[in-house]
Amino acid sequence: MTVLVDPPLWPRHGTVWGHLVSDASYDELHAFAARAGIPRRAFDRDHYDVPVERWDEMVELGAVPVGTRELVRRLRASGLRVPGRDRRTPTPSD
Repeated sequence: MTVLVDPPLWPRHGTVWGHLVSDASYDELHAFAARAGIPRRAFDRDHYDVPVERWDEMVELGAVPVGTRELVRRLRASGLRVPGRDRRTPTPSD
């Protein structure tokens, strides 16, 4: 069970963002995010967005840095990946 974080590469809202995911469960991901002080409303279907300003903090808290392809590969393998076609529907409660 691992929480993963990829490099902040996606610009939006005046900063650059990476993704925080779990390769085991949403419960693990939500617990990690809560410990990091990331609000639940920041959850986006299968990940949390992490601004570049907080990336090092996520690693210090125990998130394992991986490349974007590795993050997506492991998220898919876990069965937790939400496909793009399903991103148009309302966010599930969990």
